[in-house]
Amino acid sequence: MILASHGIIASQIASFDADAVAFFGRVTTAGGTLSATEKSAVNTLVVQMKADGTWSGMKAVYPMVGASAAACAQNLKSSSFTGTFSSGWTFASTGVTPNGTSAYMDTGFNGDTNGTLSNEHISFYSRTNIGDKAIMGTSDSANETNIYPNLVGTFYYRVQKTNGGSSGTNLNGAAFFMANRVDSLNVSGFRNTTKYTIANAVGNKINRNYYIGANNNVVVITYATNQCAFASIGDGLTDAQASNFYTAVQAFQTTLSRQV
Repeated sequence: MILASHGIIASQIASFDADAVAFFGRVTTAGGTLSATEKSAVNTLVVQMKADGTWSGMKAVYPMVGASAAACAQNLKSSSFTGTFSSGWTFASTGVTPNGTSAYMDTGFNGDTNGTLSNEHISFYSRTNIGDKAIMGTSDSANETNIYPNLVGTFYYRVQKTNGGSSGTNLNGAAFFMANRVDSLNVSGFRNTTKYTIANAVGNKINRNYYIGANNNVVVITYATNQCAFASIGDGLTDAQASNFYTAVQAFQTTLSRQV
């Protein structure tokens, strides 16, 4: 039987991973819709992440599919940490784009309550070559966890500490960025498959929610304009896991014809 409203064959739904099906249900309940291609891509992503060993450590995964606030706010990993979009967003099949002046998505993930000291990552798939703004994260008076690509060729990555970053040459801002910590002494950043590491002793967890499209301090201190096609928050990843994670996310984007 064909489910006309979604263009999905019933037997195909039966073969989908249970976590993918649960995500589809949350999107529908919220008033969003997904295409058959989007559902298939999400399912493949979940299956691959489980095979790679990256799924279990995820706490929030935002595939940014469905071209609506209702759909893009949903967390693929669980019913926790459903996002809340402020005003100023544009939703499209290629992802979500903040206006640079008022837009952010509050993930509901609090760094102190929900985070793990010395074991954390955040990621952001940017489809546009724009820099000079923190595109995701949070900070307080002494600590930062954020991703900050800069147009002069510097990619800053911070996890539970103020300083951290790596200078590069002509680092294009259209890429899959990750800030990652798996121990108390070092923090790493990934731009696609390139890894950067700096000695950076851990500070403290941050008692603020993580934002997408901006950096959450006492007030929002940066508003970005990078189009986001994926974001995640979770435990720190090993080098092998980080590589596999990039491959899985890039394959997901390629299926949706929005890869960079």
